[in-house]
Amino acid sequence: MAFRRSRPSSDPFAELGLGPGATADDVRRARNRLAKRAHPDVGGSADEMQRVNAAADAALQRLGAVTESAPIEPETAGSAPRPPRRPGGRVGRDHPSFTIEALPAEAYEALLIVANVLGVVLDDEPPYRLEAHLTDEPTAWCRLDVVPDGGGSTVSLTVASPDGATVNQVRDRFVVELNRLDWGDDGPRPPLPS
Repeated sequence: MAFRRSRPSSDPFAELGLGPGATADDVRRARNRLAKRAHPDVGGSADEMQRVNAAADAALQRLGAVTESAPIEPETAGSAPRPPRRPGGRVGRDHPSFTIEALPAEAYEALLIVANVLGVVLDDEPPYRLEAHLTDEPTAWCRLDVVPDGGGSTVSLTVASPDGATVNQVRDRFVVELNRLDWGDDGPRPPLPS
């Protein structure tokens, strides 16, 4: 799949190499896949990455999915409560926290999978920043910052938890889940059910 570099299209799905019936997950996967080639850290350019992100945001908006630039809507009666963005309580930071032997785009994709396994993704800026609310033990808000590091990626972790979850507990949960992923030639995938 390649990102179209010709004149801009009015169809963001076509720009991402997707056809009719694409889902929000398909759009996110296409953005991550294209970021592996379009991002300046892997030989692309800032302009290419901006076009990929703009096409993905437009496609997600057409699907009614939340994009990183979309405002958070207030809760309405009968809707499920949103997790807090940055809850009060103890805040800890671990810099650097752990490393992933993959370039930032692939490391980010793996962290995104794990964040969705452990809770809810609140905000993301591929491939460098991800915020999540962990609903599995431990319960906490966390921010993961991905930095390129000699062919791999270093992840720094910031955690806020009103329940007293520590940075070490959150880091250990991420590392366990990262190690459970199926790392194929085309990047990380959730493990197959046993």
